[in-house]
Amino acid sequence: QQVIFAEEYAAAGAPHRINHFGENLLGPTLIECGTEEQKQRFLPAIKVGDELWCQGYSEPGAGSDLAGVKTKAVRDGDEWVITGQKVWTSLAHLADWCFVVARTDPDATRHAGLSYLLVPMHQDGVDIRPIVQITGGSEFNEVFFDGARTAADNVVGEVGDGWRVAMATLGFERGVATLAQQIGFARELDGVIELARSTGATEDPMLADRLTQAWVELKVMRYTALRMLSNDKPGVEASVSKLLWAPWHQRLGELAMAVRGEASLDVDAATGELDDLQRLFLFSRADTIYGGSNEIQRDIIARRMLGLPRA
Repeated sequence: QQVIFAEEYAAAGAPHRINHFGENLLGPTLIECGTEEQKQRFLPAIKVGDELWCQGYSEPGAGSDLAGVKTKAVRDGDEWVITGQKVWTSLAHLADWCFVVARTDPDATRHAGLSYLLVPMHQDGVDIRPIVQITGGSEFNEVFFDGARTAADNVVGEVGDGWRVAMATLGFERGVATLAQQIGFARELDGVIELARSTGATEDPMLADRLTQAWVELKVMRYTALRMLSNDKPGVEASVSKLLWAPWHQRLGELAMAVRGEASLDVDAATGELDDLQRLFLFSRADTIYGGSNEIQRDIIARRMLGLPRA
């Protein structure tokens, strides 16, 4: 049903959804791992868009290596007190809540001793600093927790079981959640193809071949993601999906610039603003990093699917 809705939504030319992290990441995680009370408290607001979410995973010393998280949460009566720093937190400046991976057992190392907390953003002790990106926008942010608090019941899963819950969220992010994302990819590809036809770029056999290859690979991504819908719990297949779409999207940005030719170097003289294709090219450079870098995805596939030893 979500796939059908996403396809029709995109076909209608509707704008981007505003709560990707709530709808596509936290919502499915709560359905799988949350308590009944948590579902009743948070899912209705996610569904109608009353509460926006962000994802508190990456840190300056723990990006793709999430097990290196140092942000800590200490129990204080009926609350958790959170201290630490997150970085590359998408849309944190607009979010009402953040799902945060924090270390609740200071004596445990790596994957052990982590917990998955739901933390309100509008409180003393939360400092959000936007990061200016190459596109000129600031979707990413640094978030500093300095004594921020959340209720003791706002732990998804068991205390100390945060790694399992965090991996469930990443499974949704890297896998099935990309189905809706791929609808946006299709719209971008259609725009590049339309531009190529209007400029005569399709007469270049090399560009025509690249456009055709992009269309074929997008279909492969779609069918791969649809197959994952049969899995109750996304596993290593999610890493395969991430390895498919991230480099593809980067190549699409490069293809868009090739189709534009010299005009790709120009910006609006009055405003200095980038157009959609220029923004696609620049922003997609991050695709192979966020959500788990390509190197980490290959390592996961090697160890969990192929049974190879850790490097």
